[in-house]
Amino acid sequence: MIPAPQLPLSDVRIALGGPADFAGWRSAARRLLLDGVRPEDVAWEISEQAQETPSECRRQAGITVPRSFLERSETVICHADPARFGLLYRILWRLKREPFLLEIASDPDTRTFEAMDKAVRRDLHKMRAFVRFRRMVDEAGEHFVAWFEPDHFIVERNAPFFVRRFAGMRWAILTPHASARWDGTLLHLGPGADRADAPDADDAEALWKTYFRSVFNPARLKVKAMQAEMPKKYWRNLPEAALIPSMISTASEAESRMIARMPTTAPATHRKIQARHWPPDKIPDAGGGEDAATLAELGAAAAACRRCPLWENATQTVFGEGPQTAKWVFVGEQPGDQEDLAGRPFVGPAGKVFDAILEEAGIDRTSVYVTNAVKHFKFEPRGKRRIHSKPNAGEVRACRWWLDKELGLIRPDLVVALGATAVQSLLGKALPVTKLRGGTIEREDGLKVFVTIHPSFILRIVDPQDKAAERARFLADMRKVRALAA
Repeated sequence: MIPAPQLPLSDVRIALGGPADFAGWRSAARRLLLDGVRPEDVAWEISEQAQETPSECRRQAGITVPRSFLERSETVICHADPARFGLLYRILWRLKREPFLLEIASDPDTRTFEAMDKAVRRDLHKMRAFVRFRRMVDEAGEHFVAWFEPDHFIVERNAPFFVRRFAGMRWAILTPHASARWDGTLLHLGPGADRADAPDADDAEALWKTYFRSVFNPARLKVKAMQAEMPKKYWRNLPEAALIPSMISTASEAESRMIARMPTTAPATHRKIQARHWPPDKIPDAGGGEDAATLAELGAAAAACRRCPLWENATQTVFGEGPQTAKWVFVGEQPGDQEDLAGRPFVGPAGKVFDAILEEAGIDRTSVYVTNAVKHFKFEPRGKRRIHSKPNAGEVRACRWWLDKELGLIRPDLVVALGATAVQSLLGKALPVTKLRGGTIEREDGLKVFVTIHPSFILRIVDPQDKAAERARFLADMRKVRALAA
């Protein structure tokens, strides 16, 4: 709780209407200053019966102080220190004789003023960062309530921020010494409340905790810095704080797992640095295939590919399959578990869906060339299973050399990009498949690229009706492909 002020006896007693009554303090300070009342002769107190006494405009006309002092005084007056009113009046008194007082960093009053200003601003920030609303329902409908324990008298000063941020909902912020309520139209400031007046939890907190845990990066954990920014005194009112101890204790293990899942190829920025030291034709372990005149020769060279680290864990290179005279080339993402074991593209569950739809569309699988943007299986081990892991941009770029060689030998009339990775490989950048689907893009070299989904997408749909609808859309895309190359 914020301590009640302890005021000394003095000749002049000034009663303010509240702990952060800046308007009342300013009016009284003007009168006192013009009357020549010394700071040590004034006692400041807070009274609910306090009323502002109008001062004469003529007498106020001669008072000028730096604007920055008034602006910062509105913040300092929110401080919990009972001596704040006297400090502000003492600085005001001195400014009439020492106009550059606030520029003297060694002065005790200036140092105290600066410290109070900083403390209140920090408290304002903490309130904005650590207020957590809980959902409630009453006769008027949905509203949200939060409990917060500030160090200073900041509720009135901070309330407009929450009005702007949450103007579309009814809410209340309760603190031990004041409360703020927004009914959607008007802001109401009231007395303090008890912790029991605020709800303990709501249905959304489980979702919030899941999000909080998912964005936690154990590799960046700095406990002292975290506790400096989020002191423990706030934890009891933060639903996510219950997760922090276990997240800290398991951070080392989580970091190890994250490192194990790190990308296997350097991003583009690292490639640029590497290029300064290694010309493109001198990158070590690049593999052969430069002089291949047929797909068979190219596929044999690809078996020894070392252009990216994916070969280390894959069973084998899975090269393309089909005639070198094919008019249509279908490009997928990468081989799956069954393709990796068999050494052939599109022979797993997605391949079976692909074959069936090609047949319905009137396309002979044996007459087309089928390949992948990446030739090695990238996966994460889960017990005895190997779970597909999407190749990153560096791996796609490394393997594009083989795809370009395949297309250069085949010279197809049309290439079908099956999914986002294929689009990225063929067009050189990530593009939205949903927006481009069913359309054809012509590259600078004249090659036409038709964009659609990967057939594995159909397998991931759970709802039978949605799955049937997506299958029908993919069949329609294949019929467009057949019509384009007819």
